[in-house]
Amino acid sequence: MEIGSIVLAFIGLLLALTVHEAAHAWAAFQLGDPTAKLQGRLSLNPAVHIDPIGTVMLPLLAFATGAPIIGWARPVPVDGRYLKHFRRDFMWIALAGPASNLLLAVLASLLLRALPHMPVAVGGIAIVEPLLQFAFNFFRVNVLLAVFNMIPVPPLDGSNVVAAVLPRHLAYQWDQIRPYGIFILYGLMFTGIVGRLIGPPANLLFGLLL
Repeated sequence: MEIGSIVLAFIGLLLALTVHEAAHAWAAFQLGDPTAKLQGRLSLNPAVHIDPIGTVMLPLLAFATGAPIIGWARPVPVDGRYLKHFRRDFMWIALAGPASNLLLAVLASLLLRALPHMPVAVGGIAIVEPLLQFAFNFFRVNVLLAVFNMIPVPPLDGSNVVAAVLPRHLAYQWDQIRPYGIFILYGLMFTGIVGRLIGPPANLLFGLLL
């Protein structure tokens, strides 16, 4: 991948991760928890959400080598003591992240529809081709982030949704796998199972939105 393409792809991923975490913070604040806001996480400033390894090093390495993109931002803190209905509210906070990525994917798809009607160049500088490349990559990464985060494995958002809808005794047992979730997730990634899980719903969204 060329340097320019890597830069555009990285900017798109950074924006998608930033909005995702800001959406968690916004939902938590709306439901009564000011923790993330007090820590400066209710913000669209990427700097407050960046994880040096998950947001910068691994994605850039993946873009440069063509490896599967593995990336994450710093998780938004949630203090359940502020939530009136902890299980229900925590579910909505978890869903806010993937929902924000779906919204961004819809906006990117609208941009992709509009771009062919724009001037190809302005002042001799080509604008449509770079914008098309950015919009498509941005669309794709947001769809994949939304679907990927709904996999019911800790620490992904889908796991928190499952814990919220299970009966309390089963939710307690479900949470016992949380310390091992990251290892389970990496196992699913490196065996290709994650790709088979997210492929069908992602392809469905690609078809619906494009």
